[in-house]
Amino acid sequence: MPPLVASATSLKRIHREIADLKKEDLGKLTLSPSTDNLFVWRGTIPGPEGSVYEGGEFEIEIALAQDYPFTAPKIMFKTRIYHMNISQQGSICIDILKNNWSPALSLFKVMLSLSSLLTDPNPIPSIATQYMRNRKLHDSTAREWTEKHARPKPAPIPPPPVAMPPIQSTIPSSFVIGVTSSRTRSKRPASDAAAAGRTSNNTSGSRSQRQSARVASASVIELASDSEEQGAIGNSRSESRALGKRKRNVVDGSEQSAEHEDQTRTKRRPPTGTASSSSSSSNDHDVIVIDDD
Repeated sequence: MPPLVASATSLKRIHREIADLKKEDLGKLTLSPSTDNLFVWRGTIPGPEGSVYEGGEFEIEIALAQDYPFTAPKIMFKTRIYHMNISQQGSICIDILKNNWSPALSLFKVMLSLSSLLTDPNPIPSIATQYMRNRKLHDSTAREWTEKHARPKPAPIPPPPVAMPPIQSTIPSSFVIGVTSSRTRSKRPASDAAAAGRTSNNTSGSRSQRQSARVASASVIELASDSEEQGAIGNSRSESRALGKRKRNVVDGSEQSAEHEDQTRTKRRPPTGTASSSSSSSNDHDVIVIDDD
């Protein structure tokens, strides 16, 4: 719960730090106040690369005093860690959270100091003695604690979906058949009316198509008959003209032949006087006398 009496200076300082955090590049480090209490903050510190805590993610909880920033915040490690400056309960032994606290320090700077503390601890008795005398054992123990307590747990794999068994109907089949038959009977008049409408539309459409086809064929036949009549008239005219020419040629030829016969006849007829003289002369020359010496 927040303190019963919170000074305006403390609230102003907290809001200013929230605004400053939005401008900072936190990287993998997280820090933010809780949703229901500005005096309780939570954050996470990733294990520094190259250290025995690499790969871990350590949760931090911060509690601010009523007169913050004039009193140092109380910070606890919620994740267990094997560190000479951090107890098994999560308490931190660092000078800036005790005698060397300054109101000029912010929560973001404290988080950076804790991250550097994981890389460069301050030697103190017990774990510090092990760190100074047996560094290999210290490092192996720190790695073991990191894997055991600080390694983020993988997200659980969702179980495969369970196939639901088919739902069996408790309604008797005879009732279902009766319902379906009544539905089909009730739907038949509408379907019959629709079918009748379709057939009437189809018959009316076919009739109109037939009438249009008949009109088109009649017009085609009339055009064909007109063209045939015009062709027959033209042919008869040309034949009559040819016959007329032939008749004229025949008449002209007959007239010419008649004139030619008349001319030959007049040429062949001798005159009457010449005919008698010729006959007499022919008679005179009919007797030929031959003397044999």
